Amino acid sequence: MADCSYQRSDYEPPPGVALAAYEVGSGGGGAVVAVSAAYSPATPSAVVPVADPKPGESGAWYVYRCEAGGVRDAVYRPPVWIPDAPQEGGGDPLPTPAQLAQAAREQLRLPSPRIQASPADEQLVNLPTWLWLERGGWGAVSATASVPGVSVTAVARPTSVDWTMGDGHSVTCTGPGTPYGASASPKSPSPDCGYTYRTTSAGRPDSAFAVSATVHWTVTWAGAGQSGVFPGMTTTSDADFRVAESQALNNGG
Repeated sequence: MADCSYQRSDYEPPPGVALAAYEVGSGGGGAVVAVSAAYSPATPSAVVPVADPKPGESGAWYVYRCEAGGVRDAVYRPPVWIPDAPQEGGGDPLPTPAQLAQAAREQLRLPSPRIQASPADEQLVNLPTWLWLERGGWGAVSATASVPGVSVTAVARPTSVDWTMGDGHSVTCTGPGTPYGASASPKSPSPDCGYTYRTTSAGRPDSAFAVSATVHWTVTWAGAGQSGVFPGMTTTSDADFRVAESQALNNGG
């Protein structure tokens, strides 16, 4: 679990710049990561401004710190503006739990699914293909954001996988799938996640079907006596499946 927090600071944006979000590309699974950074008015208009303090709004810039497994995250993340919330009994106002929950959600780092299948090198027409994802990427992922006296954790959990098989069909599995065992018969279907091709991939680009696996994640948060649910998140990976005729296997048992 990552221990992440925003610490109130005296940071002020340099004169003549604003904050923006821009795309930095895919993380291997097709998910585009957006980060904020300072830019000048001369920056191309492709960048999208993010929230700045509203006129007269009470709040502060918070500097992000993150540590996991005793290792400090050295990746730079620019300060973010978090409005103050009224605090009972006076004293310095603090971000609301919901605001911290959003900050924690933005720090979730979901792994890209790693596609596995059997047969490993080439699928065969009319014989079952076993589909599964490596177990290391199937599990809850969490991040915590905190300020003095308030700590909120966002947790993402994988719930299902949509497999697009490249031949116009798709399969939905409620788990990562079962790895194929050496003792299993080539004619036996997967117990929980598989597909059978009815046509070869001959004539397709690179003589292969373009396959994708999209993992759906539920995202919840809890902290400071409150809890909530965020919109779901997805991660996607792609693979090429070559499918050939299965003359090499006879009809014997």
